[in-house]
Amino acid sequence: MLLALGAATLLGLHLASVALYLHRLNRPRRLPFGIGRPTVTLLRPVCGLDPFDAETLESSFTQDYPDYEVIFCAQAADDPAVPLLRRLMARYPQVPARLMIGFDAVTGNPKLNNLWKGWNAAGSDWICTTDANLLLPPDYLSTVVGSWGAGTGLVSSPPLGIRPEGWGGHLECAVLNSNQARLQYASDSLGSGYAQGKTMFFNRALVDRAGGFIALGTYIAEDATATRMTRSLGLEVTLAPLPFAQPVGKRSLRQVWDRQLRWSRVRRDAFPGLFALEFLNGALAPVLLALLAAGPLFALAYLAIWYLAEAYLIRRAGWPGGWRDLAVLPLRDLMLPALWLATFARRGFEWRGTTMTKPEPDRKGQMSVAE
Repeated sequence: MLLALGAATLLGLHLASVALYLHRLNRPRRLPFGIGRPTVTLLRPVCGLDPFDAETLESSFTQDYPDYEVIFCAQAADDPAVPLLRRLMARYPQVPARLMIGFDAVTGNPKLNNLWKGWNAAGSDWICTTDANLLLPPDYLSTVVGSWGAGTGLVSSPPLGIRPEGWGGHLECAVLNSNQARLQYASDSLGSGYAQGKTMFFNRALVDRAGGFIALGTYIAEDATATRMTRSLGLEVTLAPLPFAQPVGKRSLRQVWDRQLRWSRVRRDAFPGLFALEFLNGALAPVLLALLAAGPLFALAYLAIWYLAEAYLIRRAGWPGGWRDLAVLPLRDLMLPALWLATFARRGFEWRGTTMTKPEPDRKGQMSVAE
């Protein structure tokens, strides 16, 4: 009886998360602009050059927003993205844009160290940090600004994987879209949003109240820290109505594993209570309960309902939904519990040449990281 109850509960939660996302798709997207349309600084760090960067970085210049500036941050003048950025800035002289080069080791997080100069140079107190590989629609800034509500302390959004190539690319989209985005938006619909570093729209005064920009380096990932800082002010992380697209392209299966393992270790350190339940994520644990409770035929019917609901969501949302996108769903759900177990092997990870571990305060009270 308990096994059947557990299986039914997990299936019910899965179907509820699908229903909550479908409700978002059907909900009118009129944004209230409760803070008006302030001047916004769009802050984008670059580090190397990825296959879609020419397109994603160019989208910075095509925003349908009345008053914004763009600041690109690179660590070194010989970064491969620098020539591209100079060409784009020359192509769009009507958009106020700057390229800032330099590196300040103010935290244990290389991304934050890269952004530090841009944060200080921003001409607005409303600052949106956006990763270089996010493809910004023309209404991107209008959407994040309009999402700011009365109790908001930060606006964020998970990425939506598009344009997958190869099995690894399709697997990455399966993780990003109908797993992570579905669950994050379900949590947001229930009043508990979590920031994700692809998009974070800040108010400088609130960040200062919560400890300042450098305090974003308290945990390994700045988005996990931003979530905790926002909640410490009694405010909410609000997600944009729907996610913004990230072209995925070709990924190896090993690249997908390594990337997801990195973020799994971040969640373990930042949200240990929530992470403890992640072994239930995906269909593997629920279908095993169904199998033990009522046998193989019931388990097959259970699995069919689980994946049909997810496939319907993929189709309605317009996410990549070809046969390979559907075929990798069981592979993803086999991978998720394995990732959860692998997370306990050690703390920290390698990211762009830097060994990142759970930061410890140095003698000055700042956070350090192993190089």
